[in-house]
Amino acid sequence: MMTASLIILIILGLLAALVVIVIALIVIYNKLVRLRNTSEQSWSDVDVQLQRRYDLIPNLVEIVKGYAAHEKSTFEAVTKARQQAIQISGDIAAQAQAENMLTKTLRQLFAVAEAYPELKANENFLDLQKQLAEIEEKIQLARRYYNAVARDMNNAVDMFPSNIVAHLFHFEHREYFELEEPEAKKAPKIKF
Repeated sequence: MMTASLIILIILGLLAALVVIVIALIVIYNKLVRLRNTSEQSWSDVDVQLQRRYDLIPNLVEIVKGYAAHEKSTFEAVTKARQQAIQISGDIAAQAQAENMLTKTLRQLFAVAEAYPELKANENFLDLQKQLAEIEEKIQLARRYYNAVARDMNNAVDMFPSNIVAHLFHFEHREYFELEEPEAKKAPKIKF
């Protein structure tokens, strides 16, 4: 027969183990919440930079239009790609695809601009190019930060023991924001 003190020690040991497990679950849950919130905030940072880019594009198109009015199809393609990119919300893979298309059409726009020496000397055009290059750099930095946070979130969702808590509370993987084409991964080269 067990003595009363042995039973009390076993009960205390079980209670201590239970307290440790509950504390571990709370810590893991809080880590997952922090990662989810950080990933949402970092995606918001990417979105802000993309919006800055979208806002700059119409000005760029208007300046080039003044010099190359016969390039209507290029202007329409840029405008359409910009509009499609703006309309996407919440779907990171679709956003990446729209950004690929927008980058391609911007390259076409700059190719048109290459043919007009007086446009290349236009102060407004040069300023817009500089702004676009800066925004592209900020987009790249924001995208890298978002992808790092998404990686951390995905690791936490997959790794033991946090995967148990993630499954219990429905934490999900984050998609990476990646560009599909190797040349699209680079900021557009603007040289005049």
